[in-house]
Amino acid sequence: MTKTVKIGNRVIGGGNPILIQSMTNTPTEDVRKTVEQILALEEAGCEIIRCTVPTPEAAKAIKEIKKFIHIPLVADIHFDYRMAIAAMENGADKIRINPGNIGSADKIRAVVECAKERNIPIRVGVNSGSLEKELVEKYHGVTAEGLVESALDKVRIIEDMGYDNLVISIKSSDVLMCVKAHELIATKTDHPLHVGITESGTIFSGTIKSSIGLGLILHQGIGDTIRVSLTDDPINEVKAAKIILRTLGLRKGGIEVVSCPTCGRTKIDLIGLAKQAESLASNYDYDLKLAVMGCVVNGPGEAKEADLGIAGGDGCGVLIKHGEVVKKVAEEDLLSALKYELDHWKE
Repeated sequence: MTKTVKIGNRVIGGGNPILIQSMTNTPTEDVRKTVEQILALEEAGCEIIRCTVPTPEAAKAIKEIKKFIHIPLVADIHFDYRMAIAAMENGADKIRINPGNIGSADKIRAVVECAKERNIPIRVGVNSGSLEKELVEKYHGVTAEGLVESALDKVRIIEDMGYDNLVISIKSSDVLMCVKAHELIATKTDHPLHVGITESGTIFSGTIKSSIGLGLILHQGIGDTIRVSLTDDPINEVKAAKIILRTLGLRKGGIEVVSCPTCGRTKIDLIGLAKQAESLASNYDYDLKLAVMGCVVNGPGEAKEADLGIAGGDGCGVLIKHGEVVKKVAEEDLLSALKYELDHWKE
């Protein structure tokens, strides 16, 4: 079990629930836009947010942003150690650095001392794309072993400076390499691990790759926070992360929507209906399974394991509760019938 680390008003590690993280894609200096995006992400279920801090203006903006948001804010730092210090001075709950690109030991020490004074956790991040040349040569390429050695070297630098309030992140766009790296590092450290498949791609390929990678890692009990990195709206990162955690049985709450694939018997716009039902269900926090089926022949049977369901026919449909048909409904009224049931649902 990993050590516990306090990030703002949340605690990770030590068996605490795995938290969902995302990252803003607005200019951090634009307080209004950044706050708007973070509040939307909070509503979607984001529990930790990371913002890039490349400039002094971005560091100063953190103080203003923090006045309006309700989740911990992580400052993402590249290269300039002064931005890490400025971010902490302006209220960042955690910083993300790669000590390898911060510079000299004196610069790293300045960051560590500032973090130590405020007891702010440092996330040590290493990506396969930035693996040191000597480790690439040692392992004859970019490997899981090289990633782990690089991360632990960076952690040791900070620990030797007398600070161990750390989180580790080792990411790769190679899914199986990333899985192996996490399996290795979990045996070598008790620092909490932030898990993700970096540069995983667009919403389609990125969600699939992240689901496979995170699923294999989390199912082994490895990981304390996660991010699904997508080239898309960050809200979709959060939605995907929630489904991954629910599918693995690591989180309850929120409606799980199941729907059948279309076939030749389908006489309704099942694809459109399923999307509408999923959108509707996202407004409720019940812990239940909702089935959306394409025909009234097999629909009720296929929906037996669901708590609630609808199935469409040729111009009509049915409402299903706990596997039993309870009402016939006109096709155009299926969604409103479903909404009525959700509005009056008692768990």
